[in-house]
Amino acid sequence: MGYCQVIVDIAHERVDRVFTYRVPQSMALLPGMRVLVPFGPRKIEGYVVCLAEAAEYPEARIKDVLRPLEDYPALLPPLMALAQYIRDQAHCPLVEALRLLIPAQMRGERVREKTEIHYVLAFAPAALDEKLASNSRAPKRQRVLRALAQGPMTQAELAAQVPGPVDALRALVDAGLVDRQAHEVLRKPYDHAQTRTAPDPHLTPEQRGALQEVLPALAQGTGRFLLHGVTGSGKTEVYIRAVRQCLAMGKTAIVLVPEIALTPQMVDWFRGRFGQVAAVLHSRLTPGQRFDEWRRLRRGEARVVIGARSAVFAPVSDLGLVIVDEEHEPSYLSDRMPRYDARDVAEARGRVEGATVILASATPAMDTFDRAMRGELTLLEMPHRVLGRPMPAVHLVDMREELRQGNKSVFSGLLMEELTLCTRQGQQAMLFINRRGYNTFVKCRACGYVVRCAQCDISMTYHQDGHVMRCHYCGAHRDPPEICPACGSLHIRYFGAGTQMVEEAMRRFLPQVPVLRMDNDTTRTRDAHWDILQRFRQGDAQVLIGTQMIAKGLDFPNVTLVGVVAADATLNLPDYRAAERTFQLVTQVAGRAGRAEKPGTVVVQTYAPDHYCIQAAARQDYRAFFEEEMGFRRRQAYPPYAMLCRLLVEGEDGQRVAHIAQKLDACLDAFFQKRPALLRQVLLRQVEEAPVKVLRGKARHQVFLKLSRDADTALLDELCALALMDWPGAQVYAEINPLSIA
Repeated sequence: MGYCQVIVDIAHERVDRVFTYRVPQSMALLPGMRVLVPFGPRKIEGYVVCLAEAAEYPEARIKDVLRPLEDYPALLPPLMALAQYIRDQAHCPLVEALRLLIPAQMRGERVREKTEIHYVLAFAPAALDEKLASNSRAPKRQRVLRALAQGPMTQAELAAQVPGPVDALRALVDAGLVDRQAHEVLRKPYDHAQTRTAPDPHLTPEQRGALQEVLPALAQGTGRFLLHGVTGSGKTEVYIRAVRQCLAMGKTAIVLVPEIALTPQMVDWFRGRFGQVAAVLHSRLTPGQRFDEWRRLRRGEARVVIGARSAVFAPVSDLGLVIVDEEHEPSYLSDRMPRYDARDVAEARGRVEGATVILASATPAMDTFDRAMRGELTLLEMPHRVLGRPMPAVHLVDMREELRQGNKSVFSGLLMEELTLCTRQGQQAMLFINRRGYNTFVKCRACGYVVRCAQCDISMTYHQDGHVMRCHYCGAHRDPPEICPACGSLHIRYFGAGTQMVEEAMRRFLPQVPVLRMDNDTTRTRDAHWDILQRFRQGDAQVLIGTQMIAKGLDFPNVTLVGVVAADATLNLPDYRAAERTFQLVTQVAGRAGRAEKPGTVVVQTYAPDHYCIQAAARQDYRAFFEEEMGFRRRQAYPPYAMLCRLLVEGEDGQRVAHIAQKLDACLDAFFQKRPALLRQVLLRQVEEAPVKVLRGKARHQVFLKLSRDADTALLDELCALALMDWPGAQVYAEINPLSIA
């Protein structure tokens, strides 16, 4: 008789421990398996942490495991260790970290294998003539038997050879001459991606130099690299060669991309070089596709996984390489519990499994490049485009001057000239504006009233499709007002441009030019990203208008013009990273131009042409921007020279939320009285309403702290411990250097 230690699938700190269960003699269990166990009056799923020969509790108190949910461990040992790392970092119950490791629909057995019925002869082929003779008076049965003699078939395949075979099939099955067999059918995403093998291009000296550093580390199972290559320098080819070496060593690889829009392109490239070895994992797959791709990886049928943030938890064995493409992207940070940074998790997994980790970007995050400068990462630089192709020519347009000259269009004179020339020459253009919708806000010119979401402290965006105002945070919608609700004025005006307005302006300006738009509104359906990008690649449209999902990683040989319609859209956000985000977006989208033989042109429209981030982006000069931005952060004590932390309180009762924020601040006072030395590490501390006072119907307050760079972990642990306490009427979150301080 044996026992096992189980974490039950209940996310509460009171049950955040292992429970002992008895393993029936007829049952074979392994660590990492999911099981169904009795828990009080209920039956609960759980995860086997370990097995034991003896138990610490009286036999009468121990219950039996009811059954395993799979006949194999769903969680591999290294991933169990990774879950523990996430638990420690996010200060969450272990089961919340374990849930990250499997497709969500596996819980509760909400997704199952898809099977297909095949019909097969139930006798030896040599007996075919005899069986045909015994059915001489049933010609359709004879035709079915002859067809199945070629091999197993589905009913649909059989119907293509024998019209209307259902009755004949049923009779043959009843007679024992034909068997029905269930065969598993895999639901594969991106089956339309190419599978023909593409030839290897010649490597540039910079690509060879990068691989000369990466491949020896890969052989030793070591190495943490930052691959800093300009747009078009061939970073993807470095990935492919490193993955090839990894597969040759009998190991597996994970390739993370920040946008779902980039996934089909990357899958296409990898399948073009490796065939069907690549699997895909991201949130836009159907539950069945995600489950089947997960099982392909778990069974070793696929050895490379390409996907968004969650693919860092892919169930691959013998991991040799993790690549984080466009590592600067904020989409790698999860803002839901358990909060994690996929880049940090990639490095942690690399340490656990002895895998090489490559972070790559043309515009690395400030903290990542700072780590490379301090020697924590090995810096690999690729400062030139492949085949000696020049960087695109970038032109800055001062939109203040355009307005003074009477141009109130969303397009400057220069951008209109370049669009006309580009389209006349049969080439393609991309127009980038990082706002969807038509107008970004609606305002009363008389009293200043702005239409805001009733559930969020956020201005609503006007969408021309449907003539509706929408909240991009909670999805609420309402009709736009005709008179001001505050003062009764008729002076309601629409301000700011979004992708819909740019699309309309483009159709008015060049009505004969076909246009596509790519934003969250046009990509809601499955495979919409792939469909839009394929149509653009095939030349169905000459102009692609989009938000940040078109700004990075995409490679279109015929794109020679990029227009940045409003470079200031992110520059004026109330975030210390606004300049960094603007530099990254402008640099990345500019890099989409001139990636093949034809030279590229970029027009950047801005109301702040002298800002250092706009100037550096126009020159594609990352080092200059890095030095200027780090100087600003050093002077203002922003990360990485300090830490920003907050205890965020959310709840339906605004007074209750404010009261809890004050109590949290009082708890910190008590903590500092016991540990007065730690108070010196606090540069700023204040209790206040959150910048977004209401979100999704919940009031929000915060205790905001700015801490010294080397703040003691005891202080961070105290913040997390306070968040985990029971606060009736509210939810408290501890955020360390949060992605957003809205």
